[in-house]
Amino acid sequence: MNEPLGAIPARRSPRTKIGPALSRGAIGIGAAALALGGYALWHAAPTDGGEPFAVARIEPAPASTPRPPPVVASATPTPAGVSGGISSGAQVEASSGVKVVRGGGGGATNALIIEVPQALGVRLAPAPDKRLVEKSHFGPLPRIGADGARPADIYARPVVETPALKGAPRVAIVVGGLGIDEQGTISAIDRLPTAVSLAFAPYGADLDRDAARAREAGHEILLQAPMEPFGSGSSGPGPHTLTTAASEAENLDSLHWLMSRFTGYIGITNYLGGKFSADAHVFSPVLAEIATRGLDYLDDGTSPRSLARDLAANLNLPAAAADVVLDSAPTTDAIEAALARLEAQARRQGSAVGVATALPISVELIARWAATLEARGISLVPVSAAISHAPAASARANP
Repeated sequence: MNEPLGAIPARRSPRTKIGPALSRGAIGIGAAALALGGYALWHAAPTDGGEPFAVARIEPAPASTPRPPPVVASATPTPAGVSGGISSGAQVEASSGVKVVRGGGGGATNALIIEVPQALGVRLAPAPDKRLVEKSHFGPLPRIGADGARPADIYARPVVETPALKGAPRVAIVVGGLGIDEQGTISAIDRLPTAVSLAFAPYGADLDRDAARAREAGHEILLQAPMEPFGSGSSGPGPHTLTTAASEAENLDSLHWLMSRFTGYIGITNYLGGKFSADAHVFSPVLAEIATRGLDYLDDGTSPRSLARDLAANLNLPAAAADVVLDSAPTTDAIEAALARLEAQARRQGSAVGVATALPISVELIARWAATLEARGISLVPVSAAISHAPAASARANP
């Protein structure tokens, strides 16, 4: 490059031969013209050895307006006195009672205040949390931290509601059977609203990866523990099934194997278990161990003979039971009718819990139904928000 940046100098005209017939006056005029052209070209040509150059005026920079602090995403509830959801800067200033004086005068901008967790999604606490891990010969087990932190609390998804749904009836849904079929697992994680909780069976080939993927998407997760159903003998649905024939030590050993399969779950839910959950003698030690490790318990509601809630109250174990099994009959009409019952139950009692299996039809219908809940005045919440906390130890009833 040997021309100034952004400038194109005048091009040199082709030389013209001057014949001897020209008059002295013409020669003088031509010489003057050549001299003027040469002067102009000398000023247009580079003077620094062919290097590009440019001329710019140096002036003091104008004073810049300070940038407002960045918005930080947070899953904590909106402070009292400041409305959540979407509102204008002027509304926030008026409701806060703080007078803002701006340089140069002027009022509040028309910027919108957006509830960031609602707009951007909620990120769950990382798992595993080192405080909440106990090493065992099976692998990592959940435990209560030295500071009292419980896995059920640390790994739970926070409730995010718009202002219009404050105090509205709540619905929680748990979809189980994940971790075995990869396509079905990915479909449930991606298609279901992130407020839907997901339960993983213990027999998947890559449970750590699948559980982490679900939590990364925003779903809180549970572990499904296989328990002995009626009519199955002592075999149960798979290895390490909790059975009525096993000793307390054997069942706790199996429970620890199940608990070690992956991390980051808020609690345990049963898979089958009609016979096991009806036997207080074998079921109580298992629930006591779950409570000792800082987890919650969800009974899937499939067995009317389950003693889970009664026993949990005496063990200071936060627990709940599902109100509606959504796909006990996996047809469109039956699932839609079950979802209607779940909504009606939530309106009657303030909250309700539904459970389903990650069948394609179940995932499709739940996702479609959940998309209409807010417009109907129903809040979809993670199951941790629907699990009631048992009385304190000092208020336990005598067994």
